[in-house]
Amino acid sequence: MNTNKFAEDLLQGIKYILSHLGIPPKVLDQLDIAIYLILILTIAIIAERIVHSAILRFSRRILQYKQLTVVSNLIEYNALKRLSYVIPPLIIAALLPFAFTHNILVLSILEKITWIYFFVMLAISINTILSSVGDALMTKGELHDRPIKGFIQILQVLFSCIIAIIVISILINKSPFNLITGLGAFAAVLLLIFKDTILGFVAGVLLAKNDMIHIGDWIEIDGSSVNGIVIDISLTVVKVQNFDNTIVTIPPYTLVTQEFINWRGMSESGGRRIMRQYDLKLDYIKPCTPDFLERMKQFDPDLANYISIKQKQAEEGKVVNTENPAGIVNGTIETNAGLLRAYMNIYLKRHPSINQNLLVMVRTLAPTANGLPLQIWCFSANKVWPSYESIQAEILEHFVSVLPYFELYPFQNASARDYIISGLLEVGIKADQLYGIPWNTFRPQEKENNSNTEKTVQ
Repeated sequence: MNTNKFAEDLLQGIKYILSHLGIPPKVLDQLDIAIYLILILTIAIIAERIVHSAILRFSRRILQYKQLTVVSNLIEYNALKRLSYVIPPLIIAALLPFAFTHNILVLSILEKITWIYFFVMLAISINTILSSVGDALMTKGELHDRPIKGFIQILQVLFSCIIAIIVISILINKSPFNLITGLGAFAAVLLLIFKDTILGFVAGVLLAKNDMIHIGDWIEIDGSSVNGIVIDISLTVVKVQNFDNTIVTIPPYTLVTQEFINWRGMSESGGRRIMRQYDLKLDYIKPCTPDFLERMKQFDPDLANYISIKQKQAEEGKVVNTENPAGIVNGTIETNAGLLRAYMNIYLKRHPSINQNLLVMVRTLAPTANGLPLQIWCFSANKVWPSYESIQAEILEHFVSVLPYFELYPFQNASARDYIISGLLEVGIKADQLYGIPWNTFRPQEKENNSNTEKTVQ
């Protein structure tokens, strides 16, 4: 009611001023409407500026007392300014009808333009507010690795669809509810158009509900180029930065429909697994003689203590370790392979980079055509990739280097050099004249009985 009186008074005031200026009546009817439109537009803009300045000042006053990420993001994204843009069309829509009481067609067109502008600016401002709120939520400690961006985009899409329906209903002079009812006939087309969006929405819900993936997780998909860190999760795309710094984008539903590896469990655990194996030549595995055991006592003090304990247990008739039967997995003194397992376990147990709170095991697998697989199973305490690879390489290289001391050798396919060296030795070439012979191939006691070998090749 106050708005009606204000509009009538404003229009009458314009006519009164123009009539006193001597404007002809024919021109007066057109000119007063134009001036009225300019005035209400000016009033609307001034009201928008006043509201925006008041809200902005109030928000900054809040930030002076308490730093709120949401409020600072609203200012940074200009969300408050865009939200104030919805005020002018409301003022114009309220005052416009008094200028066109006798021209319904023009009034209808201007009202449609005003309301379309209002809903468009409302959609832009709400989407901006949602983006700023989403970024604020992603900075929180408990939510920073959650797919918040995907849910924000879902809300933005839903709100934009509602605004689009309202705008279309304004253009065709139909109720939005009638328009929504009529959309049932186009359901198949809409499903086809928004297929990726719908699948992304469902996948995002499943990923979040089942806690399958976070931003910062290292994921790997077999048979694809995905092997890196998740840097972004949106409604339709998951971005992964591989270790070669390439960016791979995949749809979220791929992570639901296909198998993938998430290394988060390893990152959050106490260590990163080391699991490697050697294939030992079967014909070099033999029982340990007393002389061999005494010689191996000189190889390592801890191994000497282990051998002494096992020999004492054997003298007492304790062939099986009844206190810890599972310990036999990690070595015996019955064979040189069992003694090697014992040494490898001792070495891993005293290694400073191995997490001793997690499983440490050295075991044999089923024999293959390449020999007897000997597998190392432990966890590196350092999970950083370069450090992990360095620790793993150090351990494996050490075990390869000590194999000849246990009179064991790994399986390796013969190469052209092996055949050439074998042929040269058979025709009488001395070993010290050859290069590339495996170290510890000729032992001193064998040299004394071999006329073709005059010194040990190290």
